[in-house]
Amino acid sequence: MGQGLQSRLMGMLDVVYPDLDSGFLADQLIQAMGLTADTPAPPDHTNNWSESDTLLITYADSIQRSDEKPLVTLRRFLHEQFGGTLSAVHILPFFPYSSDDGFSVMDYLAVNESHGSWRDIEAIAREFRLMADLVINHMSARSRWFENFRKRVDPGQDYFYEAAPDTDTRLVVRPRTSPLLTPVQTEDGERYVWCTFSEDQVDLNFRNPKVLLEFVGIIRYYLERGVQWFRMDAVAFLWKEAGTSCIHLQQTHELIKILRVLIEHHTPDAVVITETNVPNRENLTYFGNANEAHVIYNFSLPPLLINTLVTGNCRHLKTWLMSMPPAQIGTTYLNFIASHDGIGMRPTDGLLTEDEKQTLISTMEHFGGKVSYRQTSGDGQQAYEINIALYDALKGTEDKGPDKWQLQRFICAHAIMLALEGIPAFYIHSMIGTENDYDRMEHTGRLRSINRAQWNIEDLEARLADPLSHHSKVCGELKRLIGIRRKQPAFHPNATQFTLHLGLQVFGFWRQSVRRDQSIFCIYNITDEVRQVALSDINLIGTDCWVDLVSGLKIDDLSGEITLKPYQSVWLSNRE
Repeated sequence: MGQGLQSRLMGMLDVVYPDLDSGFLADQLIQAMGLTADTPAPPDHTNNWSESDTLLITYADSIQRSDEKPLVTLRRFLHEQFGGTLSAVHILPFFPYSSDDGFSVMDYLAVNESHGSWRDIEAIAREFRLMADLVINHMSARSRWFENFRKRVDPGQDYFYEAAPDTDTRLVVRPRTSPLLTPVQTEDGERYVWCTFSEDQVDLNFRNPKVLLEFVGIIRYYLERGVQWFRMDAVAFLWKEAGTSCIHLQQTHELIKILRVLIEHHTPDAVVITETNVPNRENLTYFGNANEAHVIYNFSLPPLLINTLVTGNCRHLKTWLMSMPPAQIGTTYLNFIASHDGIGMRPTDGLLTEDEKQTLISTMEHFGGKVSYRQTSGDGQQAYEINIALYDALKGTEDKGPDKWQLQRFICAHAIMLALEGIPAFYIHSMIGTENDYDRMEHTGRLRSINRAQWNIEDLEARLADPLSHHSKVCGELKRLIGIRRKQPAFHPNATQFTLHLGLQVFGFWRQSVRRDQSIFCIYNITDEVRQVALSDINLIGTDCWVDLVSGLKIDDLSGEITLKPYQSVWLSNRE
């Protein structure tokens, strides 16, 4: 097995570092991960998830109490509100940082003292599967590594990617409008460093294998502290090559494979997730041949689902769903509608027309949202993401504006997400119905802060305890739906999925358990008007007994119709 591991690594290393001794480097990587020559390989094609898995996404300090560290407050809140409901939690970067709410890391091996300690992280990991960010593309310009880069000493002097100021970067794809090359003064004079995201986030140089070895050590450190799921942040930009787009290059894919092999040999049930906010076809490549990411984000789902619910037309959502390949065993999708970032527009390329994109943007702006832009080839700019809290994004429709159906529309969106093939992930502010935070956005000067509110725990708990509060209604109903989902084999992330054709105002799909002992027909009215669905159009098996898992209503007459109120969700199952 040990020789097998070395051989596997060498094949991938030969692609990334063709001029180096791949056998020697493979041995260094194996040692850095704490493995040995006889470490057994993990079983192939294993699903390290089930229908009982639901993920929560949160910052360490999204919920605060004045007299304690936020990670302590978060752990207690998770335990009291979601124990037995959620199985996993993604704590966004909890390291010391200099900008971008954590994604400009200063020290990968430390916990931000203002948040808490590794002991607090480990306490959460004992109750929930813990997902952490591997901020692998770039590092803070205020980090020790970068200070060493300036001083031209190790570790760090050759850890960051440099380019000549006259480098032709016209083909480079990136999500920002800031300058790509930033001049910095070093002991060797002025150097230009590559900054895909901002001048404070300097891209790391993976052409230097020492950087890869450093990250293997970092990953091992996280594993030993309870991290099981790894979100590889901005990984698509990892490798740079002159004259190319510098995104999705083959060396990047090989580096992901290398890290996955090492991670699974250390912890067989660990999971690698790639964060690649790009058009759908590009995103799918990160599955590789079931040997890269175990899980990829369904980045097209948020804009398409929001567009469906504000237009009352599911044509594009249905077309996209029919085009999605079933994930191989051992891989799956991560379904989400909201996150700490905005609603990405690049994943709508080829799925919405330019006019439809602009109409969606205008609707979201009408509901209080903001828009950020990215640089395109030459001097052009294009909408990159819409910044808005999901509860406000669903406050009305494209043609009528805000209406009385905001809560129902919001619940419908999540009922769709919960039933789709893949693992559902809830942003904490969706779970509690947080609205646009304009004060925080103005305070930070960053558009994304509109959806990064920070709650005082006493205020939040009071609202969740108030049955008339929309926060209480949202949280209560979402927990109820998650509870139903957890018990259904047909909602396993890899269970069969088939799109139904029920017109453009009713969205539907069918799920069947791996053992074929349960079928669930998931049907949704995505409009603000009452709709009728003929049961004969769904082809329910007459010898089975059918029940709506959401309402508990039993279906006795299969020749009849079901009446769907505005934004009502129905999960018709042949077992209770």
